[in-house]
Amino acid sequence: MTSFESRRARASGVELHWVEAGTGPPLVLLHGLGDSHRTWRHLLPVLARQRRVYALDLPGHGLSERPDASYDLGWHARTVAQWCDYLELEDIDLVGHSFGGGVAQFMLLSHAARVRRLALVSAGGLGREVHPILRLLALPLATRVIQPFMRLGTSVGTRVVGGRGFISAERRLLSLMNDVPGSARAFARTTRGVIGLSGQTVHFLDHARRIPALPPIRLFWGDRDPVVPWSHGIEALHYLTDVRLVRFPGAGHFPHISEADRFAAELLAFLSDPTVRRARIATV
Repeated sequence: MTSFESRRARASGVELHWVEAGTGPPLVLLHGLGDSHRTWRHLLPVLARQRRVYALDLPGHGLSERPDASYDLGWHARTVAQWCDYLELEDIDLVGHSFGGGVAQFMLLSHAARVRRLALVSAGGLGREVHPILRLLALPLATRVIQPFMRLGTSVGTRVVGGRGFISAERRLLSLMNDVPGSARAFARTTRGVIGLSGQTVHFLDHARRIPALPPIRLFWGDRDPVVPWSHGIEALHYLTDVRLVRFPGAGHFPHISEADRFAAELLAFLSDPTVRRARIATV
């Protein structure tokens, strides 16, 4: 049976929590907005057979600290990079879900050389459309409004967008994590950093041309995603070449939960494929 170690350390002035297990090349997993390291719970035993897996709780989430910080993408990326420095992680395989996908993209701006391969799962930053509720939560007064409702909002939200896989025990646990003081502030500031009333405000292409060399990239998406539309993955193939989009028919925003077996197989195949090529920005 795989043994998972729960660890803590400070990076960029923030106490971070993560779990790690396995042996082999480093594989770093970044969850989405309002989520935690437990979003990868079905995958960890499988992935740990071939990789040393690190499932991080992003700042303001899970069991990590909730500082009074900006929570913008650049800050998140710097914090994750310093955490990698602490662990002396190099040549990493990086997986980012939803907002975690945006953080992973931003890490390429200053740390592309340390990222061997990048997997983006229902990722933000590849289009404008996003669930209307997230647009409303990006309003300036959102912190005061959502603070009393973080526990209930998490429970309702996971029912609405979680699809198959969010069992009642997991909803309760995530609701308790998001009820910790400081969670609403972190949630609102993180949301405002990437979303406005018109939708997502940060796009990968706005920054990608500043990256000297992109790593191999693979996209994973449920074609019934109610949060970040499946069409964003399709559109990404028009401006990124040598990138493949893996479709999960009928899956929502969490294909790594609802289709865990197939997701793990597809991810490991991508990470071990010796023929995979670096992604490139298409010329117009």
